[in-house]
Amino acid sequence: MDQVATGYGLIEGPVWDPARGLYFSDVLNGGVFLLDRVGKISLAVPKRRGIGGMSLHEAGGLVVGGRDIACVSLKDGAAKTLLSLDAIPGATGFNDLTTDRAGRVYVGSLAYRVFSGEAPRPGHLHVIDLDGTMRTLSDGILLTNGLGFSPDGKLLYHSDARAPLVRVYDVKEDGSVGPWRKFASLGDDRVPDGLKVASDGSVWVADAHGGPLGGRVAVFNSDGTHRHDIAVPLPMVTSLCFAGDDLRDLYIVTGSRGGPHDNCGSIFRIRVDVAGLALPPARIHLAR
Repeated sequence: MDQVATGYGLIEGPVWDPARGLYFSDVLNGGVFLLDRVGKISLAVPKRRGIGGMSLHEAGGLVVGGRDIACVSLKDGAAKTLLSLDAIPGATGFNDLTTDRAGRVYVGSLAYRVFSGEAPRPGHLHVIDLDGTMRTLSDGILLTNGLGFSPDGKLLYHSDARAPLVRVYDVKEDGSVGPWRKFASLGDDRVPDGLKVASDGSVWVADAHGGPLGGRVAVFNSDGTHRHDIAVPLPMVTSLCFAGDDLRDLYIVTGSRGGPHDNCGSIFRIRVDVAGLALPPARIHLAR
């Protein structure tokens, strides 16, 4: 495992762009960065804080979470809002997100300020359709985190970091979902964070509450049984992303909690024996 970047507060939202490299955010310090294919890091979106999830948009730019869901141009930084807090009574922000094959955006809303010490209140799961309209699909998620679809698109996995467990929903033809059921748990006092699904249907989950010896990515088979763990040097593993031409380069991102200092959030890379699934670009209509 190689450390390819460090010096960040809380890294989240890794997304692979085959043409450019790996985009990632720093939730606490702000900004979206690009780790390009030769290892150079540059600032892609300045200042914006609280971005817990991202995807590419087919028209160019990045769909980002945080105080709203917006598509941000990588040319001039102009942002177009796709989903605002005003549309969801009681919401305080948005965390992780993903896309389906059609280009819809699935995102979880928060109902309390996570870093302020407020008591958790349940948020919701939403989908933004291609015409820009929003539907609320599920509720009761105390701290929404990783989202990802099975290879056939018929299942949606969803981390709840305060339950703590990974949900799974059956996905209907219109993009809505059925009632959730438990898919897997990382164990007592463990916190499921970002997740990705591999081409063989396995579900790879970041564990954000590792011990003093470091953290891990927990890998589950498609039936929910535990396959194995990937050890990570820092304890707060927040998310991961399959990358590279064959999607077998696994990037693992971390926060600083439990590490040696407040800005030790790092990105690690390791080769794995199964390819990931490419994240489809969002295709939400962008109003002029």
